Amino acid sequence: MDAVFLSIDCGSSESYTDENGIEWTGDDAYIQNGDNKTVAYPSLVPYPMSTMRVFSTRKKNCYSIKVDEGERVLVRASFYYGNYDRKNSPPVFDLQFDGKFWTTVNTSLRSYDVLSYEAIYVVKRNFTSICVAQTKPGQLPFISAIEVRSLGINMCSQVPSNLALHLIQRAASGANQTIISNKLHFVANHGFGLSEVASQALSINITTNNSPPTAVLKNAVVSASTSHIIILFTDLPAKPTPVYIATYFSEVLLLNPTQKRSFQLCIDDKPISDPIIPPFARASEAYVTNRIASASNSFTLKATSDSTLPPLVNAMEIYTVSNPLTNGTNVKDVEGLAVLQSGLKVLQEWSGDPCLPSPYTWDWVQCSSDLIPRITALNLSGYSLSGSLRDFSSMDSLQTIDLSDNSFSGNIPEFLGTLPNLTLLNLAGNRFNGTIPTKLSSNKQLKL
Repeated sequence: MDAVFLSIDCGSSESYTDENGIEWTGDDAYIQNGDNKTVAYPSLVPYPMSTMRVFSTRKKNCYSIKVDEGERVLVRASFYYGNYDRKNSPPVFDLQFDGKFWTTVNTSLRSYDVLSYEAIYVVKRNFTSICVAQTKPGQLPFISAIEVRSLGINMCSQVPSNLALHLIQRAASGANQTIISNKLHFVANHGFGLSEVASQALSINITTNNSPPTAVLKNAVVSASTSHIIILFTDLPAKPTPVYIATYFSEVLLLNPTQKRSFQLCIDDKPISDPIIPPFARASEAYVTNRIASASNSFTLKATSDSTLPPLVNAMEIYTVSNPLTNGTNVKDVEGLAVLQSGLKVLQEWSGDPCLPSPYTWDWVQCSSDLIPRITALNLSGYSLSGSLRDFSSMDSLQTIDLSDNSFSGNIPEFLGTLPNLTLLNLAGNRFNGTIPTKLSSNKQLKL
């Protein structure tokens, strides 16, 4: 499968190219539930933020996007309330990805601002799901845009593949405006008491792991002298948390033999890196990994004793690191559900992880509490289902199947008698014909 570069305008049915040359598509192909809405004053916001999809039913609603298993992706989810309902009542709800809680979206704090959240993680199946879940009565979740980008295999490779990164900030030092590349957005950030310097290099060769956009390396900020430090403002939370920080450097001057720029990255005035000597017309990176930090910690760049020039910085990215990611619902159950759904269009409206995060299971399944949950019940009574049942016998932890009051027809499937843990099977109110399979009728633990 090719690398994923997808921008979804939620609540829209059209495709277009924005002012940055990025192609957007409507969300009709990715979700069936929800209602399309338009903000009160669409001309005041970027075009993708003028529409949203609002969800008034179900515990959670998910967009599922095909991605190669094992691929590292960046996902950006954006929200703009914009008083679409004319109630001046911005909601609070949860954002999830791949069966894991991501963050609480509180649009009441900034109801007329765009809220964007970014996560970087390795996909464990052949799709990734981005979900919103209602957490408060009467407060309907919505989503304005979803962007998914495949990342290079070496990007953020310092972080184990079972952990996710949640963006706090991405800053371009010395830039005079936000830099939007195909994948990454860097916000201009100059700092205090620092001078902005443009690079003298005609071009910059980038061969580093994280491959920052060339535009963020064309400018830097420098301190006043070798005795002045650069303070990196991290916006870390007050509570100590695992962090990942990537800093980017490129020498802005063509130095003569008597000049040297050398500095170290420090936490609370203690050096944590080898001396950093930024290369001219090229890029270098320094990282903070495997560390717990908070707003009370100071991050600085300090000149080494042999440096004749003050420290500089071109750009940085700051993330918190998640707890280990879930492996999701047992793959046998996920595959069985996919077979079941493939023959029943009504059920295709449900996507994402069927069991996780608890308690946001699909409305018609029940799950075990195992670390890798198993599906133990299908409660599909009265779902207006018709046709024949496809073989979902891989779901071998099922204890209850309730298919009553639908319009299934044909013979009762033989595979139902092979489910080893099944104790209750309700097929009443359907149009099944023929005899009951022997494996069902002879099963003494099964209640029909």
